[in-house]
Amino acid sequence: MKKILVFTIFLALLLSQTVSLSMAFDVSKLGVHILNVHEIEDAKKLVSLSSESVLEQSTDPNFSSEENKILGISQDKSFAHEAWSYTTIPITLDDLSDDKKTEWQLFFDKSRELKIIPIVRLATRFSPEKNSWIVPNRKEIINQLDFLSGLTWPTDKKHIIVYNEVNHASEWGGRVDPEEYSRILKFVSDWARTEEKNYIILPAAMDLAAPNGHSTLEAFNYLSQMYKFDPDIFSYIDIWNSHSYPNPGFSSVPTKIGKNSLRGFQYELDFLKSKTGNDYKVMITETGWKENAWNSKWLESYYTYAMQHIWSDERVIAVTPFLLKGAPGPFASFSFYDADNEPTNQFYAFRGALREI
Repeated sequence: MKKILVFTIFLALLLSQTVSLSMAFDVSKLGVHILNVHEIEDAKKLVSLSSESVLEQSTDPNFSSEENKILGISQDKSFAHEAWSYTTIPITLDDLSDDKKTEWQLFFDKSRELKIIPIVRLATRFSPEKNSWIVPNRKEIINQLDFLSGLTWPTDKKHIIVYNEVNHASEWGGRVDPEEYSRILKFVSDWARTEEKNYIILPAAMDLAAPNGHSTLEAFNYLSQMYKFDPDIFSYIDIWNSHSYPNPGFSSVPTKIGKNSLRGFQYELDFLKSKTGNDYKVMITETGWKENAWNSKWLESYYTYAMQHIWSDERVIAVTPFLLKGAPGPFASFSFYDADNEPTNQFYAFRGALREI
């Protein structure tokens, strides 16, 4: 008990005394990771600088109440005076239908109105038989890119992530295969550029805490095998993608240093520099804390520290913590909204940090 008390005092002092060493933080870097298009307005509420997130009545006569109804938004509102922000969202093979296309176009229209820059992560389809996401074939890749190219995006640059945490077998057809992923990353990048739609390519983020094993491969081992297979592989991406979590357990203090800490992206960028000689920018498309009894009261300080000392890194373009709505389910302790769509302690901690900076 005495050790816990001493550590608590030390952490409080550390978090409070480092403010003067912080870099200026641009709040327009912020956003949130969402799982479907219907969450768009709540995503903006999290990062809005408006007082108490009160939205103004929309002045856009082209966005009807019927369109809001399709997106699950009750009223027509806008953030005309807000800065742009980001959101990361997956698109699966099951989204490639006419009905879904209407929803996605309305999502992009609403993103433009709310000043949200979408980062769209390509995803396939989960196979219960393999207990993993399937590996896409070329036809499925082309279909996804054609679908996205047929939409009017809210911004000229179209950010796409080429799948997810592929150093996990569960994310890649039940196997870990850096060579196969490298071939697919190259194909996606080449095909997207033939579209002449100004796609910005991000690779699948690595799970930086994954060990070498049967179903996972340590991140830098995986990246090294990609580089060994094709020394030019990293030339096919435009911006790095990172899942820099406060591990272990998604609940470590923000002052921790290491590749499996909030600063994980710095180790990845150093790796890229050593292999390519290039200085990459990065989007941190997943990060954040798993709330527990010990860290609950510290979350606001944690977010404040991260904004002032880590995400303020000039190489960081965007930060979209995981997850806006994860309740009920295994991600409930990460979630900014609960199962009743009410703000959680995570929400108020994040908002409190915004006020601090």
